[in-house]
Amino acid sequence: MGLIPSMIKLKEFKGKIGLVTGGSSGIGLATACLLAQKGAHVWLLARRGEKLAEALRKVKSAAQEPGQSCGMLETDVTNEKQVNQAISKIFHTVGLPDLVINAAGVAHPGYVQHTDLKIFHWMMDVNFFGTVNVTKALLPGMIERGSGYIVNISSMSGFLGIFGYTAYSASKYAVRGFSDVLRAEMKPHGIGVSLVFPPDTDTPQLAYEKQFKPAETRALTAISGMMSADSVAKSILTGIERGKYLILPGIENKLFYRLSGIFSHSVYPVMDWLIAQAQRKNNTAGK
Repeated sequence: MGLIPSMIKLKEFKGKIGLVTGGSSGIGLATACLLAQKGAHVWLLARRGEKLAEALRKVKSAAQEPGQSCGMLETDVTNEKQVNQAISKIFHTVGLPDLVINAAGVAHPGYVQHTDLKIFHWMMDVNFFGTVNVTKALLPGMIERGSGYIVNISSMSGFLGIFGYTAYSASKYAVRGFSDVLRAEMKPHGIGVSLVFPPDTDTPQLAYEKQFKPAETRALTAISGMMSADSVAKSILTGIERGKYLILPGIENKLFYRLSGIFSHSVYPVMDWLIAQAQRKNNTAGK
């Protein structure tokens, strides 16, 4: 399933202009550094200026040639005006990006009855509308030029609903739906699209999540294992080079994706059993 092609490839990163949202840490930063290693001009968007400045230093140190243009813009991807201003500044500084990695994302697990509606709105604003805002800002220029590549980061929770992630899964399923249609609409314009479903990845975001995960969630996510941000970044760039639409980092992740499609009727009973096991273990430990 991960071999579904976008039909459009970006075989050469050297000299290309790459834009990475959520570029101050995690998958975004790892991908930005790898792009710089491959000779791309790399620009980062993120909200927190101090972390962004440190990230930019890492990207610049990864650059291979003195002529590579690497920069940063403190930007909230949920703010359409800020996004449009950032894209305009990048365009007038170095040119229209050839590649965008929409990696900005947040997660806050918890039982649905205990999750405030503000959390639902927050995750939809960052994960879904942040992706839409950046994509929409770039599309007019890419369509006019007749080329470009868009990479949207969903999650394993974007194809498999995981206990404790009602808000997060909803936002990542939305990214999947947006990307599925975007791929078809952009193909005639010469613009490639890839959708990434990373499993749990060793990032500051995952560390933040751990304090809120219900016991059932911890039990389920432990099965899929954890990848490094660098490994996910390598999978992303390899997928772009091969023109893959679906990019599924990790062996376990690929297996779960296939099972959720081919044996979808069997996935839910298995997950129910795993959740019940975790609940029994948790109840026993609490006595």
